[in-house]
Amino acid sequence: MSTIDQQFVEYTVKSLVGHPDDVVVERSVDEKGVLLTLTVNPEDLGRVIGKRGVTAQSLRTLLRALGTKNDARYNLKIVNTDEQQGPRENNTTPSETTESEPVNNSTDETVENESDYAKTTREELAELDDLDI
Repeated sequence: MSTIDQQFVEYTVKSLVGHPDDVVVERSVDEKGVLLTLTVNPEDLGRVIGKRGVTAQSLRTLLRALGTKNDARYNLKIVNTDEQQGPRENNTTPSETTESEPVNNSTDETVENESDYAKTTREELAELDDLDI
């Protein structure tokens, strides 16, 4: 049986993502309050987190408001199910690259940029999970 908090997060996230059938919200209660664990399709992770974590933070803010009404403390954890978890392979920053490197505008570069975006999104997710709201 899902509760209003689970239904709220599930409905909101399903409205944002491209694969709504893959949205799963699990609920657990402990001494810290209610923990809602959100799992989405890896392709939708960026949509749920948003630029600089704004969407995820907004979800947490709305949950905090719901918690005020229900006298409960909510935490939202967004699970990264992407198989490419782990440390970044390319540890260089743009300032560390040399100017003599050729620029490749092929489709392989586009895939690499998407991979960088996914890595950045995972790092932002990890930072957000450390926040206590």
